[in-house]
Amino acid sequence: MEIAVLDIKGKKTGRKVKLSKSIFQIEPNDHALYLDVKQHLANKRQGTHKVKERGEITGSTRKIKKQKGTGTARAGSIKNPLFRGGGRVFGPRVRDYSQKLNKKVKRLARKSALSIKAKDNCIIIIEDFTFDSPKTSNYIKILKSLGIEDKKSLLVLAEPNNNVYLSSRNFNNSDIVTCSELNTYKIMNSSSLVISERAVTGIEEKLN
Repeated sequence: MEIAVLDIKGKKTGRKVKLSKSIFQIEPNDHALYLDVKQHLANKRQGTHKVKERGEITGSTRKIKKQKGTGTARAGSIKNPLFRGGGRVFGPRVRDYSQKLNKKVKRLARKSALSIKAKDNCIIIIEDFTFDSPKTSNYIKILKSLGIEDKKSLLVLAEPNNNVYLSSRNFNNSDIVTCSELNTYKIMNSSSLVISERAVTGIEEKLN
């Protein structure tokens, strides 16, 4: 599969990039995609939720009323979960939500995601570029020239570029990653996948 390389004005440069069949043209594995996306979202959870239980409430431990003769249920502590201000029963505790996934499954999931985007003609190859200074308007001009300013896009760079990153930070519909940070969730969560010319090589080296 060959895709024409575009410049930042959206015009063809005359060059073409040949995408590897073993990465961009495999039979997608839906279950691998599901497992990788589930792991990514689970690992993003902080797990710092916590409520006070009965033993952690500040208060007296004396018996608040006599055992019998009151006509109501017996009660032994003001920290009883049934009372206002008491501890909570079975509340959330601090925990780790992270999940483990084999490297081969993650690699298969990323290949599947890239193959789906390639099959849907959602991949755009753009020549390598940089900005002299951070400027959001310059980044929006590129998206408009590619015809994806109204779509959710993901730009994949070969290496970190601070000026390009800062230029895109205020734009909600677009995200920027390097080829080493590329993951299945971000690929599937974007409508258009814009890959820089050198990043194609980096993706193929990482996934082969």
